[in-house]
Amino acid sequence: MTKAVQAEPPDVPLIELAAVTKTYGTGLAEMHALRGIDLVVQEGEFVAVMGASGSGKSTCMNILGCLDTPTSGTYRFKGVQVEMLTRNQRARLRRHYLGFVFRGYNLLRRTSALENVELPLLYRGIPVARRRALALSALADVGLEEFEGHASNELSGGQQQRVAIARAIVTRPALLLADEPTGNLDSKTSHEIMGVIAGLNRDRGITVVMVTHEPGMAAYARRHVGFVDGMVESDRPNLEAA
Repeated sequence: MTKAVQAEPPDVPLIELAAVTKTYGTGLAEMHALRGIDLVVQEGEFVAVMGASGSGKSTCMNILGCLDTPTSGTYRFKGVQVEMLTRNQRARLRRHYLGFVFRGYNLLRRTSALENVELPLLYRGIPVARRRALALSALADVGLEEFEGHASNELSGGQQQRVAIARAIVTRPALLLADEPTGNLDSKTSHEIMGVIAGLNRDRGITVVMVTHEPGMAAYARRHVGFVDGMVESDRPNLEAA
């Protein structure tokens, strides 16, 4: 799986969804969450996926994150047809190429910031010294190098989300998926977090796909994709993004 992803020809999109549908239930209980989505994301983009509750944006995010599979259509990641992979191959794709940031921080509460960030590296079997160095570097990337020893329950909400972002990028993922990353934060802290995410995209070249319903947060993205009733209604560049 890893070799297949790495061997993609030049100019292949990082993400390509073609006629993707997702249906839950059958008969009278059938619900169409996605109704034929076409979406291409190139490496280095920062895309905000927007829409009301029930528009399909979170279902699309789950498919992009290999947490779900389409009912029909095709999802290619670096040219590899993801829905044809086995469960273990999809897990390896998540582990090696994807980073996740959620509305809830999902940190181990009585564990230090450093240890939280080290977790993905621990699962990969990275040696202790290398693991620590990478985790410290990731914490520095989000401005928390001085908080490595603090337990997550000793940190503010904004600091916890920075730790969560550091954990997501410590493996140097090709794609960062952010699902309402500022949903639990006040306005000032939300803008600080969005500044961190935008900086990682701009300065580190990490591709970002972010689900949000807040125009103020979407303003940081360089492209806006709007979902309505399981379909892409709009797809346009954000010319005002920094």
